[in-house]
Amino acid sequence: MSAYQKAAQQILSLAGAHPPEVGVILGSGLAGVAESFTDAVVLPYSEIDGFPPAGVEGHTGQLVMGKQGSCSVACLQGRSHAYEGHDLADLAVPIRALKAAGCKSLLITCAAGSLQKEMPPGSLMMLTDHINWPGLSPLIGPNDDEIGPRFTDLSNAYDDDLQKLIRQSASAASIALHEGVYLWCLGPNFETPAEIRAFATLGANAVGMSTVPEVLIARHCGLKVAAIAVITNLAAGMQSGLSHEQTLAAGSKAAPILTTLIGEYLQRLPGKT
Repeated sequence: MSAYQKAAQQILSLAGAHPPEVGVILGSGLAGVAESFTDAVVLPYSEIDGFPPAGVEGHTGQLVMGKQGSCSVACLQGRSHAYEGHDLADLAVPIRALKAAGCKSLLITCAAGSLQKEMPPGSLMMLTDHINWPGLSPLIGPNDDEIGPRFTDLSNAYDDDLQKLIRQSASAASIALHEGVYLWCLGPNFETPAEIRAFATLGANAVGMSTVPEVLIARHCGLKVAAIAVITNLAAGMQSGLSHEQTLAAGSKAAPILTTLIGEYLQRLPGKT
């Protein structure tokens, strides 16, 4: 039995009579979103087979199982990053475990820097597409045809129907929602002003150090994906000074708004697919 299958068994055991229907990944400073779940149970990553640790400040590193209204949710409270030195393939275990445990879709959240002055810190941006700047993939290596195809179609990486539901949810909650293209940088250094100008020319609206590997893993195993970035800063050259502390502070401030949006969204999922 593979690591992700063992992890799925642990998730199902934790879930009891309510196996997860939707997976959620929480990014930097956003752990508080899971506090809105009812009937919550928690399992540290260190106790789950194959789960890499979340070693960055602001990433709690635990699985939270609970209910958001009538929806059963499996929440990854914190993530691992390629810049921590993890093999990208290791990042696949948690997401494949969620799929094997019954999740049909994945909502990914992250912190990001804005490339547009009209999308300032505190804004929420729904991802409509991405640019894989490092050109790396967690799918490199032998393919397991039981998990997904050798070549994964990313034409609809961010599911059109789920995007519509997020728009509806934002409107219902009177939340301003931006939309745009996310560019993944490897990190852990922030980008240079020259790089940011180049990324804007390429069509990026926001930049960050996560999310894209998770999207590739999720789409490969058949999970539908939606993603929302919390804008924590203007990118390099657009403001003076960048720090992770700034990211955490802005993420925590935006968490209540994101919690409201996620709650609205989960209730609109038809069949939780």
